[in-house]
Amino acid sequence: MTQSRRMLVLRAVVEDYIRSQEPVGSTSLTRDHDLGVSSATIRNDMAALEDEGYLIQPHTSAGRVPTEKGYRYFVDRLATVVPLSEAQRRGINSFLSGSVSLKDALQRSARLLSEITGQVAVVTSPSLAKATLRHVEMVPVAMTTLLAVVITDTGRVAQHGLTIASMPAVDEINRLSNTVNEQCVGLSLSKSAETVRSIAASAGYESVRGVADAFESMALDERANELYMSGTSHLAHSRSLTDLAPLFDALEEQVVLMKLMSNLSEETNASGVGVAIGSEMHTPGLLHASVVSSGYGRSGEAGEPAGNDPVGEPETESETESQTNDMEPIAFVGSIGPTHMDYAATMAAVRAVARYLTAFLSEGRTQD
Repeated sequence: MTQSRRMLVLRAVVEDYIRSQEPVGSTSLTRDHDLGVSSATIRNDMAALEDEGYLIQPHTSAGRVPTEKGYRYFVDRLATVVPLSEAQRRGINSFLSGSVSLKDALQRSARLLSEITGQVAVVTSPSLAKATLRHVEMVPVAMTTLLAVVITDTGRVAQHGLTIASMPAVDEINRLSNTVNEQCVGLSLSKSAETVRSIAASAGYESVRGVADAFESMALDERANELYMSGTSHLAHSRSLTDLAPLFDALEEQVVLMKLMSNLSEETNASGVGVAIGSEMHTPGLLHASVVSSGYGRSGEAGEPAGNDPVGEPETESETESQTNDMEPIAFVGSIGPTHMDYAATMAAVRAVARYLTAFLSEGRTQD
């Protein structure tokens, strides 16, 4: 019972410190929380929590503030991600539904998430290594040149000029396009390249070998995984000047940042959200920061998340977990802020934006 009450005291300290950013004392806890014990008992509990590494006392006469260990316990005990309000969900849908392409949706998502949380928002575009073929079109543009227009399920459009010895007839080109589409749509670009080479070998379609090279070129195009960031100006309002330089340096290291948040988005809780705090990120510039991340991508069943309200909250926790398990992440959404961030609100906002982008991809509104 004592340990259980002690953890309620810890939760109260974390909640109050997140709200006020001032050390929390036993008097304010007794006044603001129904803990059912005296101020003296709460002082004893806070002292024990300090001994156990959950709290620290910055000054002798001051109250306590949470440590990384305290924040981690608090985050891990958040039973579910708090649902967004109806107004917040409508606002997200209204702002993002105006997107005209995947790039536009990602840029809007970063701006919106930053505005909601007051923190730095990071959104990555889907990696072509995880993209699948949606359509390919072959168009003659010169006597010995075919233009292959390749469209992926993540909205990427690429054009590749193919040099061939002699131009087939238009009907033959159309048959080639149809054959490639019939056998490759829904396959990864690497697998599509293998399939096209098999088609060329078995049917004598030498002119489509260049299409296989185009698929492989796209699959290896590392520039395709772009990062959209918004809200760095918010840092000035939440960090001391001495903390800003290493934090900005960390944000400039996009490769490190993308790897960190990508890994985190794959280590999520039942609600599909991952949280890393301070030293857990093994990045000096983020020592005093926390990162909340969630993957977005394909639904387990075609078209499943479409609907009219892609960021509407599921009815039950089990339904949330089912949707999370059915989704194959191909990129991520994240928020970076101080360790005293409002974790519950940030996790809800990150998940909502990730769910919208999953629906956006599933509905096919990704054409650039």
